[in-house]
Amino acid sequence: MRWGHGRLAGALGSLCLGLLMLVGLGLAPQQAAAAEVLQVRSAGLLQVGDQNRSYRVELACLELGSDQQSAATDWLRRELPRRTRVNLRPQGVDQGTLVAQVQRLDRQTDVASDLVAAGYGSLLPDCGP
Repeated sequence: MRWGHGRLAGALGSLCLGLLMLVGLGLAPQQAAAAEVLQVRSAGLLQVGDQNRSYRVELACLELGSDQQSAATDWLRRELPRRTRVNLRPQGVDQGTLVAQVQRLDRQTDVASDLVAAGYGSLLPDCGP
């Protein structure tokens, strides 16, 4: 079998690219990394910063209906004001956006879980650390 041919090479290339992106971000899967919230962009998307870097972070394991987007965004903006310190537990990368579980440093719960407990959306099954 030659590495230069077929779908196996393409799949390995994609896997390597994803791993390099995580390593380049300084984040390996399941490793916690402190950052601070710069902006709540939407109900499931945050802009966070870590020293001199800025990342788009999608909340992992969260499913929101289109009718809940606005209220969920308002809730997140109240719960995660600018400069709130958070831990990120990366789950992967989706089209250049880091997908991670997000936890405030002053709390022991996942932000997506708190959002669901507040009545917005639901957690995806079999999703977690």
